[in-house]
Amino acid sequence: RILRFEIQANAFCHQMVRSIVGTLVDVGLGKMSPGAISGVLRSRERTSAGTVAPPQGLTLWEVGYPDGPAPKRTARGG
Repeated sequence: RILRFEIQANAFCHQMVRSIVGTLVDVGLGKMSPGAISGVLRSRERTSAGTVAPPQGLTLWEVGYPDGPAPKRTARGG
């Protein structure tokens, strides 16, 4: 089974996406109720969230910048 999640933000905390995905999967499997999500968000505590999804299979698809394409990298030299 393939699950697809698209998550956008201006910044992410360490393992934040894995925590979001794992919690949503727990809801889908009936381990948590859908109503529990608002409680998790209000608590602002990761410990109230569901399972942290494993990194295998999670893929960074795109990085965007608010002012257009990614900044150009310049060579550092000497």
